Amino acid sequence: MILQKRVERVLKLLDELTLESAKGVPIIVEGQNDVNALRELNVTGEIISAKTSGKSFLDVLGEVERMGRREVILLMDFDRRGKEWTKRLTRHLEEMRVRVNSQFWSALLGLIGRDVKDVEGLAAYIETLKRKMENTYKGVS
Repeated sequence: MILQKRVERVLKLLDELTLESAKGVPIIVEGQNDVNALRELNVTGEIISAKTSGKSFLDVLGEVERMGRREVILLMDFDRRGKEWTKRLTRHLEEMRVRVNSQFWSALLGLIGRDVKDVEGLAAYIETLKRKMENTYKGVS
């Protein structure tokens, strides 16, 4: 039952993320593999890759500024570096008067942070949980 609850909570978070993205709130992730993973999870809105093609930290801030958006979702990796980037981006974006939504990142970190270290691992992790759940219901452990 615990496994089922975890799967449900992760899927609910991803549904909410997809809805926010569809409303026009851009998502900032670390790399192109993270973008691909979110696309695989049916996130269709704008996704900014922070570390692709030699982008600097300032390039990312400039990209957000050029978009003219007043809110962004940060979904960096769940490792130490991802935590550092989240803090740093939050500070600078808030100085630019951009509202930073890191609730999805915080919730996912709390739910799966010990098992998944990056956004690109989300899709595979969810499939693994679903398989485990199916096997549990079939009586296989």
